[in-house]
Amino acid sequence: MREFEYQLCDVFTARRLEGNQLAVFLDAGNLSDAEMQALARETNLSETTFLCRRDAATESERGVRVRIFTTEEELPFAGHPTLGTAATIRSLFPEFQGAGKIVLDLKAGQVPVVFHPEKSTVTAAFGRMTQPQPVFGRLHDAAEIAPLLGLRKEDLEPDRTPQTVSTGLPFCVVVLRSVEALTRMRLQGAASEEYFQRAENSDAQGPHAKFFYALAAEAPGRWRARMQFYNGEDPATGSAAGCAISYLVQHGVVPAGEEVHLQQGIEIHRASDIYATANLLDGKVGEVHVGGSTVLVAKGRFFLE
Repeated sequence: MREFEYQLCDVFTARRLEGNQLAVFLDAGNLSDAEMQALARETNLSETTFLCRRDAATESERGVRVRIFTTEEELPFAGHPTLGTAATIRSLFPEFQGAGKIVLDLKAGQVPVVFHPEKSTVTAAFGRMTQPQPVFGRLHDAAEIAPLLGLRKEDLEPDRTPQTVSTGLPFCVVVLRSVEALTRMRLQGAASEEYFQRAENSDAQGPHAKFFYALAAEAPGRWRARMQFYNGEDPATGSAAGCAISYLVQHGVVPAGEEVHLQQGIEIHRASDIYATANLLDGKVGEVHVGGSTVLVAKGRFFLE
């Protein structure tokens, strides 16, 4: 019988039992792809990560290899798994304890996570990841998008056309006129899936979104956000936050370099705090940084034949 140790952490929060849950398997060992996928289904979390450790020289050059799985598929990149996995590595492995930066080698490429002791606590580590440079995709008709979110066209900010953006994982960013509209949002799953499929079929270039990331300004520098999917809602979506800040800076809603505080998960009692910035390079959004805290919640072992 084989044993595989894992840690459960909450990401984008300094408070246990809030934020977004993540299971991190500390040594993928001889797990097959099918076994990793089966374990991700068994945890039944939005994402599960697996550390595929290599020799010290390779990790120094290329970073720690990490694979990310949902209950259905492997992902090239995702926000809270990146941040939470880096924090877990930093807290558990002697060669990384107290490290100022950890680089993860993901399918999407190398993603560095920088840690900030001044923003951390005894139990929660604050890290900030640098996401891949954003790619801006198609613009969407607000009149088509609104009913897919269970809203009226008037609920969408009239001067902010919804747009697909990707910093490794594409989302359709939708800016709403009020937090009240955000609270009323109810994704129409089947209709949304059909819409995104039509959009993909008509646009060979991409990127192709499968999910909406809706947000509304709550106060200067502070926004509320939601990401609903076919059978639930994500408490914190770091990859989508990178898309959102890229959109806001690209369209002049937020000044380049200004930090935005995104609060997500309020409606499902998993409050999350995401901090995002984006800089302009030669007039285009270049560096995208998304940060937050990670706290350990539980640990255990899985047993396989």
